[in-house]
Order: sequence, then C-alpha cells, then structure tokens
Amino acid sequence: MVDRTNADHDVLLTKEAEEQTKNNGLKKKMYKIAFVVQRYGLEINGGAEFLCRDVAEHLSKYCDIDVITTCAIDYVTWKNEYEAGETRINGVSVKRFPVDFPRETKRFDKCSEKVLCKTHSIDEEMEWMKLQGPYSTKLFKFIEDSKDQYDFFFFFTYLYCTTFFGLPLVADKAILVPAAHDEPPIYLSIFNDIFHKPKAIMYNTKEEKDFVIQKFRNGDIPHDVAGSGVSLSEKMESNNSHSLTRKESFITYMGRIDESKGCGELFDFFQRYKKENHSPIKLIMLGKTVMKIPTHQDIKYLGFVSEEEKYNTLQNCDVLIMPSKYESLSIVLLEAWLCKKPVLVNGQCEVLKGQCIRSNAGLWYENYEEFSECLNLLLADEHLRDQLGNEGRKFVDKHYSWETIERKYLDLIERV
Repeated sequence: MVDRTNADHDVLLTKEAEEQTKNNGLKKKMYKIAFVVQRYGLEINGGAEFLCRDVAEHLSKYCDIDVITTCAIDYVTWKNEYEAGETRINGVSVKRFPVDFPRETKRFDKCSEKVLCKTHSIDEEMEWMKLQGPYSTKLFKFIEDSKDQYDFFFFFTYLYCTTFFGLPLVADKAILVPAAHDEPPIYLSIFNDIFHKPKAIMYNTKEEKDFVIQKFRNGDIPHDVAGSGVSLSEKMESNNSHSLTRKESFITYMGRIDESKGCGELFDFFQRYKKENHSPIKLIMLGKTVMKIPTHQDIKYLGFVSEEEKYNTLQNCDVLIMPSKYESLSIVLLEAWLCKKPVLVNGQCEVLKGQCIRSNAGLWYENYEEFSECLNLLLADEHLRDQLGNEGRKFVDKHYSWETIERKYLDLIERV
C-alpha cells in the first residue's frame, strides 16, 4: 500500500457513510485508486462510462479515488469540450486531459472496413486503435508518471485507447473492467495481450466472464462478477412524469438511439407490428440519438431526460424493450426490474438472454415473428407482466444492491 503523509489526500466519511459502512460490515481502507475511462461526466448516462461513475461514487466512501479521463464528451468525434484540469463531480476528483486529435470519420471507417472484414497487418490494427481513440499523450504520461501515487488503477472497457495504451504502463497495479462481448473488434490480435496483463478482472455478467475466458484463456487471473448496483431513492416521483407517459399505453427503449444498438431493427419491427395488429401501443424513445428516428404517429421521442423522468417512464410503461445484440451488461434492464416491469430483449445477445433466464423476468426474440408473438403475449396478459416484473425485482434485490456490488469490488481489491 502506498505511504501517504498528506492528510489532504484522505477522504473523510460523513456520519451517514460511516454508519452505512458499519452496517454493511465493510471496513474503510484508505487505498488511493485511479479510475481510467475514456469519457466522464453527468451528460454521459450510459455504457461503461456510466458504470465507471456509479462505481467511483460508491467506492469513494471507502477509498480515495481520482478519475483520469479526457476532455471529450462525444465518442464519435472525441472533440475536446470539457476544460482540461481537475474538477469534482458528486464528490469525486476528476482529472481531465486533452485528446491529441479528433476522430477522422472517413479515415476511421475505411480502416475499420479493412481490419474488421479483410486480410490485414498488425500495423493496420494499431492504426485502427489510434483512430478509434481517444488518444491523449498527456493522459498516458500522467498515468506513467503517477504510478507510485496510486495503489490500483481500474480501467473501464477494453475497447478504447485509454485502456489499450494506459493499462500496460501500470499493469502490475491494473484491474480491468472489460465490458466485453462478442463483437468484431475483440477478435483483433492486438487485444490478445491486454486481457493477460492486468492483476485482476471484474466482469459484469457470467456470460461476459465465460466468453472472455474461453476466448483468451486467461482464467488464471483473479476475477469476479459484479455489474452495477441500482437503487430508487427519491427518483420515483410519478407526479413529475411526462404527460405522454401518464395517459397512454406504451413500451419504451432507453439508451443511445443508434443502429449499433439495434434501434434500426426495432423501428422496422415496431412499424410492421403496427400494420399487422390493431393495437394502440406506442413506442417511447429516451436517450441521445445518433440516427434518424422514423416519422410515425406512434413513435415518440422524448430526448435526453433526467434520472427522475427515466424512472417515472419505467413506472408507467408496459414493457421495456432492449434490441441490442452487443451488451456486456444492461443496467436499464436492472432499472426496469427495480420498477417491477417485464422486459423484451434481443435473444441474439447472450448477455441479455442470460439476464432474462436467471431472473425469470423477461422474454426474448431472434426475428420479427418472435418479436410480434412475445409482444402480443406481454400486452395481452397483465398478470404475466406483473409476475415477470415481481421476479425481476427479487432478482435485483438479491444480486444488484449497492451493498453487494461495493463488497465485490472491495473484496477483489483485497485479493489483489
């Protein structure tokens, strides 16, 4: 453990946090820990970045945490939008470093087509990695120069430069949270080493763990499966609900509205379903959009909403739908189950399907016919929806309380 004499580095627990620590049976260890992630901010509410923020804020009750990240908000451009330097977000110290260059979309797309679809060289894979971004010389130098200042470095998601170039610099202190799934980039040979370098790995789901260990044969590295905690607190004020979500029957999608998230197929399936069925059901879309949303009287886009509005929408929906084929963990599924709502997911994603099987709280489809049948079944049977939703709530309460997640992260740190 790093010896630190400056008391300014210590995180003082509030009385409430001290009491919670005592009740949870978790001891406060004043480890100094860096969380490294490609983007970080209140405007970023999904994926590995949101998981990183959630875990950082919760572990800050027990450890002294700095987040090391870039000045970018947009993962498509990596444009520097945040001011470089140190700030605090929800009590956590955040150190931002500028990205060296924005992503050149045409060049990146051309390189991606080459390395993901055609015969190519290692040098071309390395070029793809740098174009993937975000590449920050100052961030990498800070990690290298600060190695002795931190006990551990958590790297969130394998896919970006912050992990690919940052983790090897501090491999003997690194814990990887890979957020990996069966997708084309993970088969690039440049990633073979990165899954063998860390001292430990924290997976989000059993499916992710099984896939990574089978793919990289790295089961000897200490590991555990955690995911993310979810809680309701004050977010359940239904009287703040959007008018659309109070008076209509609807299914909802929450997250980045993107072709890569299966939203294009969802729009196609939903519009076909409406043509073939005399159903008043609406599709409510929440989140940042990076693709065109079809003009349809029963597809409503509410945009990027607050946490309160998100939970209120979940409370009022009939079903949450998750059409993505590529997920390492779906936090929004956990949030839906916390609100006792059933889910309908893309069965081609082993993680989503596995979450539904283990929870007994959702259905899945692999084509339009199955999508239509499952949706008809759920919409027609309120008792089934309630039964699945109640099972989901039991599943979340048992496996995804923050007390459980905090304990798993702290136990893995102690093991390392």
